[in-house]
Amino acid sequence: MSQTTVVYNVPMKSGLFETNRLEAFSDGVIAIIITIMVIEFRPPTGNSFSDLAPMVPTFLAYILSFIFLAIYWNNHHHLLQAAKGVNGRIMWSNMGLLFFLTLVPFVTAWMGENHEALAPTAVYGVVLLGAAIAYYNLQLAIFATLGKNSPFVRAVGADYKGKLSPAIYILAIIFAFIMPVVSQILFVLVAIMWVVPDRRIERALR
Repeated sequence: MSQTTVVYNVPMKSGLFETNRLEAFSDGVIAIIITIMVIEFRPPTGNSFSDLAPMVPTFLAYILSFIFLAIYWNNHHHLLQAAKGVNGRIMWSNMGLLFFLTLVPFVTAWMGENHEALAPTAVYGVVLLGAAIAYYNLQLAIFATLGKNSPFVRAVGADYKGKLSPAIYILAIIFAFIMPVVSQILFVLVAIMWVVPDRRIERALR
């Protein structure tokens, strides 16, 4: 049975360029970031299960960061699927997001190895806050090319999660100087909040 390929021909607005290169570049950068995080793992010197115990905090930090990167990759994919093209503002906003994401392996390793210390937890929160703000700027840049009547823009709506996340990150940064474990719980809560899929966006894209 032959396979039918459906090609969607999205008309390009004046001054916009194709999204293919931007999406491919971003996918490659995120893949490298994840690879770097894995390379950071060093096996224990011993050969028993008990030797893995000291690595548990580092592994948990890796899981949390992997989830955040997966969330950004999925949402980034949805954004570019909705975009009718990219311009200079979109490209620079995208580079801002990638800048903060490239810092994730460093802060993940630091917090994982010093999970009870305030500075690593606070810096981890600063990087997540920067990434959230950068993603929001990228979203606004793409929305500006779509128009407020776009089905995708209407599906995103007030974007309560996008506005709530930075507030939680700021709170987590403050708690890092008081009780770092509370900050780490707040990071997990944000991840859980974003893992829950939003079917409105997928329906709008269809």
